[in-house]
Amino acid sequence: MASNSKGSTPPYASAARISDSPCFPQYTASLKCLEEFSSNKSKCQEHFDVYKECKKKEREARLERNKNRSFFS
Repeated sequence: MASNSKGSTPPYASAARISDSPCFPQYTASLKCLEEFSSNKSKCQEHFDVYKECKKKEREARLERNKNRSFFS
């Protein structure tokens, strides 16, 4: 398995960093909502639902992308 040096760029965004995720705006909106409403989660449910849906689509896209990849190539 080849290792990435610090200067190389992965072929897709790293799932290890939330800031690399296409769902980062929804994530930050959820956090801002919690700050605004003093951690009253019920007031932010809509933000959570939007973020959850985004993550679901992101996961489905990753699974589809990986479906045709071989472990042996």
